[in-house]
Amino acid sequence: MSRFIRAIALTVSLSMGAVALAQPGQLTLITTEQIAQEGGLVARSAAGEASRERLAAELDRPELQAKLQEWGVSPEQARARVQALTDEEAQRLVARIDQAPAGAGDVLGAIIFIFVLLLVTDILGLTKVFPFTRSVR
Repeated sequence: MSRFIRAIALTVSLSMGAVALAQPGQLTLITTEQIAQEGGLVARSAAGEASRERLAAELDRPELQAKLQEWGVSPEQARARVQALTDEEAQRLVARIDQAPAGAGDVLGAIIFIFVLLLVTDILGLTKVFPFTRSVR
């Protein structure tokens, strides 16, 4: 029995010692701006600035401004958001704009799809569009 009591006394004393070493912490809210200023994330490269200028020039287009107004975003808010982008985000957005199809989209893909569709229907004997195909029927 004395071993059991010693084990309990040792456990209680270790627990009390651990509690005495614990110090209370203070929780405060840290804003993104504070982190950016302290971490030096505000530094911008020339490529990032060029990307932001290009995005700002895109915001001057009247059709884009009309679409932004339709979504409930004022041009000033959009400009502020563009200026708040990091260099990487601005460059990635400009790259997406450059890769986006202009106008009708992928016309060549649609033409190839129609050609393959007509070719398959010719081979199956449903149509007779191409003279070089033989029907399976």
